Amino acid sequence: MNVKTLCLAILYDGEATGYEIRKLCTEGEYGYFVEASFGSIYPALAKLEAEELVTSRVETQDGRPAKKIYQITESGRAQFQDSLFEELGDDVFRSEFLLFARFASILPASLVESRINERLSSMNNEIENLKELLEKHTKPSDEWIIRYGINCIRVAHDYVETHMHELIAMAQPDVSGATAAE
Repeated sequence: MNVKTLCLAILYDGEATGYEIRKLCTEGEYGYFVEASFGSIYPALAKLEAEELVTSRVETQDGRPAKKIYQITESGRAQFQDSLFEELGDDVFRSEFLLFARFASILPASLVESRINERLSSMNNEIENLKELLEKHTKPSDEWIIRYGINCIRVAHDYVETHMHELIAMAQPDVSGATAAE
């Protein structure tokens, strides 16, 4: 799926400003589905509007710049539904932590252990964030997706936690007096 389809997905549930769409794509719940950068969302919305798949209106605000609100058209709804019938691409997973882990053998053990603990903490935070998100959703498909995400992170967390000693053992022994920043 592409950024245009992601924008249609968001608008399928209701109207939104470009800022709201961007925020949902980059920081919000839609950030889990397809990568969409700040620079790709507004051009996608412009194309969707040119193709008459969305419409927009400008709303003035007291003491603030006017905002453009997008709404999906019936053609946009049909286009989005048709896109769901297309073959899905593979999931994409990228991780700075895994790049770090790949080079654990050239790093001090204390740094490796520290990064592992940071990663475990980050995973715990992400699980808690998803649990909070779960409380806000009542749509069964949303709940299913959020639970799927929680379980994926839990499995990764459990693996890192039970096998962290292996990665630490691959690292270089700490030199007395050396710090992780050196």
